[in-house]
Amino acid sequence: MGADDQKAAKPKRGKRWRRYLLRAFVASLVLVAGLWVAAHRYPAVGSTLADGLRAVIGTERVSRLQDFLYGLRDRYNRATRSDEAPKAYWDVPPPVIPTLTATTTTGPPPMVFTPKNVGPVHKGLKAEGDGIWVPVPDPVGTTPVMYKTLLHPDAARPWAEMFVVALDLRQIDLNWQLGTGEPKATTAEGRKVPRPGLIPGADQPQLIAGFNGGFKLQHGRWGSGLGAATIVRPRAHGCTVAMTKAGKLLIDRWPDIEPLQHELLWWRQTPPCMFHDGKRHGALWDPNAKGWGATLEGGTVIRRSAIGLSPDRQTLFVGVTNDTAAFVLADGMNHAGANQVAQLDVNWSYPRFVVFPIEAGIRKTRSLFKGFEVKEDDYLRAPQHRDFFYVTRRPPG
Repeated sequence: MGADDQKAAKPKRGKRWRRYLLRAFVASLVLVAGLWVAAHRYPAVGSTLADGLRAVIGTERVSRLQDFLYGLRDRYNRATRSDEAPKAYWDVPPPVIPTLTATTTTGPPPMVFTPKNVGPVHKGLKAEGDGIWVPVPDPVGTTPVMYKTLLHPDAARPWAEMFVVALDLRQIDLNWQLGTGEPKATTAEGRKVPRPGLIPGADQPQLIAGFNGGFKLQHGRWGSGLGAATIVRPRAHGCTVAMTKAGKLLIDRWPDIEPLQHELLWWRQTPPCMFHDGKRHGALWDPNAKGWGATLEGGTVIRRSAIGLSPDRQTLFVGVTNDTAAFVLADGMNHAGANQVAQLDVNWSYPRFVVFPIEAGIRKTRSLFKGFEVKEDDYLRAPQHRDFFYVTRRPPG
């Protein structure tokens, strides 16, 4: 081969390599996109993929990758959906004033629960029924103890949604259950605690609702305890959701909970309280605050969940969202009526609020809100790897 032939061959080889690299790059994009779709359609895929990547490249790099991908998704949404009208998901029935019929039975009259409508978060950004409480039927009682509403809490993102449930703490009990794997125990006593990952059969006849717990152990090492056993040692700045033996629900800073530890049935920590006594956490004024996502920045626009208490401590609020930052979640919960707010789990697969209707004589698990995937046996017959909360209705009287 002559010199001229060699010169002609080199550019051809260079072009082939560029084509190979381009194809590999496109294939990588397709693979990442496919995994991204799968992770958002099948919860187990997302969890397995993320855990596998953490084992290979480390938690911090996975965090950066997730932030990057969610950032791309948010930029795309802002470019294509900024003019989108807020969406409603259910019809709002006309208001009904509850009445109590006279009976010949003795004893106190039944309690009536009617949360006060709060209206939209932003007057110029709302769907039909924003901030109006709608009763949620349950298979146990005849009068509602659970209401739902929809909010659009982010003025910059009309597609961002927040679904909030209000429950009457005078008529329900909140319970917490360990998952079969999370939170992983860090104490000898914690490793001995049974982990069925299911709602006990004895509680199922009064069962009306359930929702997700908090972060995995590796995402902050937030504390927890069940009965006399400490599962994970507490962190001083953790916001703590706790239930006393007297049936009082607490959401407070750990230093305020710690003196009552011997009186608790269970307790579960989360990142610092978003709202405490009606005051927003100072770090939430920074839209890039990272305290409310051990794997994802507080400013990352993702699916999130939260739990809150009303000022009189008689109403429990649970919120699940689509496409919200931490400060948007906090403000939405406060708008709904909570002055104590703790963030729970985040990311696509984990936030959820479920109900347990009886269908053809069998109790099933159903998501209360569209787009939050659950299986019909979850919590009832299919053990859960992650911890969760569930709600039972107290017998009357």
